[in-house]
Amino acid sequence: MPHDHNAGEKTARPTVSRLKGSNQSGLRAYNQRLVLSLVYAHGGLTKTDISRMTGLSAQTGSVIMRELEAEDLIVKGKPIRGKVGQPSVPLSINPDGAFFIGLKVGRRSAELILIDFLGATKAMLRKSYPWPTPPSIIDFVRNGIDEMLTDLPAEHRVRVAGLGIATPFELWNWTEQAGAPRAEMDLWRGCDLRAELAAVCNLPVYLQNDATAACAAELVFGRHQGLHDYLYLYIGTFVGGGVVLNGSVYSGRHGNAGALGPLPVAGPDGKPVQLLDRASIMLLERMLQAEGRDPSALWHSPGNWEGFEDLVEEWIGIVARGLAQAVVSAASIIDFEHVIIDGGLPVPIRERIVAATRSETSNYDLRGLQMPVILPGTVGILARALGAASLPLFDKFLIDRNTQLGGA
Repeated sequence: MPHDHNAGEKTARPTVSRLKGSNQSGLRAYNQRLVLSLVYAHGGLTKTDISRMTGLSAQTGSVIMRELEAEDLIVKGKPIRGKVGQPSVPLSINPDGAFFIGLKVGRRSAELILIDFLGATKAMLRKSYPWPTPPSIIDFVRNGIDEMLTDLPAEHRVRVAGLGIATPFELWNWTEQAGAPRAEMDLWRGCDLRAELAAVCNLPVYLQNDATAACAAELVFGRHQGLHDYLYLYIGTFVGGGVVLNGSVYSGRHGNAGALGPLPVAGPDGKPVQLLDRASIMLLERMLQAEGRDPSALWHSPGNWEGFEDLVEEWIGIVARGLAQAVVSAASIIDFEHVIIDGGLPVPIRERIVAATRSETSNYDLRGLQMPVILPGTVGILARALGAASLPLFDKFLIDRNTQLGGA
């Protein structure tokens, strides 16, 4: 994967432990998910490990293992010989056991990604535009999936489990900020994108807010180990976020938990504005346009911003001041252990934003607060698309203890 999300690198996954199974045959589907979740989280487990963690009998555990192996969802490793008894055989996830497609619909670009069971990217397509419309997105997905599946070996095509969509909710409400024609953005009002794409791709389709999906990607595929409670911030065309509590994404009643874009912060004249006006790539685009400079590199090459370093430096300062206010406000409501900042931007710039935000928080009166540790994200540009692809992964195979991330 591009930048700092390395497909070949072992990734940290949400901790799943001490979840209890049932020996009743009627709950075998749950038990299969439980076993898969444990193996997924720990990388490899023996039958003894699984029995100890779940409370399932050795016989029930063996039956489940045989079923999962027969479905090519898990594979046996090399036997580990101990001092006494039979050697233990570790079981791990088969990367080719299932595949998932993720779609990110952004205000300036769309991405379509195909991943394997462990989140490694098998194919990725990107489309840039001045603003999105339903017909252009539907065509992009129809043609893109055909291209991806053509390149996938025939025996693997039947293992594509679903399409997840990560998109800003109510796109039509941000017409002015996106600089798009009202008539074209209003097309989204009557568009059921999930139903439209289900009709053209013949797969189960899931939908989630884009920032919440990015948060899920950091949780499932990221490299921060052992973090259970954190606020997640993603800097895209606009800024958004997500909340992780007790090791699971908390999406809220309407799927908007952690959607910090509308949060009031101080503007340049001290009057309140929304955070999205102070901490977003859209602001940098406007700064470039005001000087008569081409902002297209922000969207066409999000991993490499060269030629406007002077404005980037000024922009980072503005972003950090907005994020610092958001972090302090959030810490006043939920006692987060950590804050993770990521975005669709070059890795060195993300690191500078993290450092500047840490510095800016020291300007606040923090008495009575335990400030969370601010960390950089580890997934990067593909976070929203990867999060979208994780929706069918959770729905079909794993257990998410707190919340469903999307519905078919």
